[in-house]
Amino acid sequence: MPDIRYIKKENFPESLSALLEIPEPPEKLYWRGTLPDKKTVLLSVVGSRKYSEYGRGACEHIIRGLSGADIIIVSGLALGIDSIAHRAALDAGLKTIAVPGSGLSDEVIYPREHFFLAQEIIKKGGALISEFEPDFRATQYSFPKRNRIMAGLSSAVLVVEAEMRSGTLITARLALDYGRNVYAIPGSIFSENAKGTNWLIKQGATPVTSADELLEELGLEKKNNEAEIDTGDFSPEEKIIFEIISEPATRDTLFELSGLPPEKLTSAMSLLEIKGAIKEEGGFIRRC
Repeated sequence: MPDIRYIKKENFPESLSALLEIPEPPEKLYWRGTLPDKKTVLLSVVGSRKYSEYGRGACEHIIRGLSGADIIIVSGLALGIDSIAHRAALDAGLKTIAVPGSGLSDEVIYPREHFFLAQEIIKKGGALISEFEPDFRATQYSFPKRNRIMAGLSSAVLVVEAEMRSGTLITARLALDYGRNVYAIPGSIFSENAKGTNWLIKQGATPVTSADELLEELGLEKKNNEAEIDTGDFSPEEKIIFEIISEPATRDTLFELSGLPPEKLTSAMSLLEIKGAIKEEGGFIRRC
């Protein structure tokens, strides 16, 4: 039997006390692993289950850039951006907290595909947290309840990708209702997955395109002496673009020389900008 502990709301430690500020706080919480230190910033990262390669790359790149900061990544262990965020945090040496829509016993951890990811989160100093009884199996209604825990637990929420009708936007709206800061990664106007994030930005969410911007927003120290751009991290499309702009080039030139469809060209350029590899000045795309 796994080591599952619980704590009633009147005994929540300072690191969980933000949950007492939300309407209908959980009466108690179960957890496995290690609860966060009271001084650590908790950042919820949420996004679409049907993520794009742009969403994956942006999520991984920004979380990787948070390495070394006093921050814990919170997400829902779900398929898609949630699991990408957990994995990126672990790869960056950051702790991460998973809030599944199920109980925490080994038999019911949901989704089953992420059972071993959940174990790794615990082993590397993070935690699994749930208000549901240990043997509770995920149901349709348990996910909205889980979302309010994620939004209430964290200092801020970062939305990576979201369709207009999605649980991701529900979490973002809850965060706004709770007075949390909401950040969103801008996306392509051609992408259904970006309609939600772009809409959030129009509603007042803060757009972020780099880890440095996010660290500054959260009041955390920026990293110094960042590593040079590693082109091994680039997709084939990104490598094509980066090679072409060994000399500054216009968008029309890139389109003509790359042979890429407009959607792929736009997506790859956006990712390269987020990675700090290129910038656009005076109508020309150039390397940073």
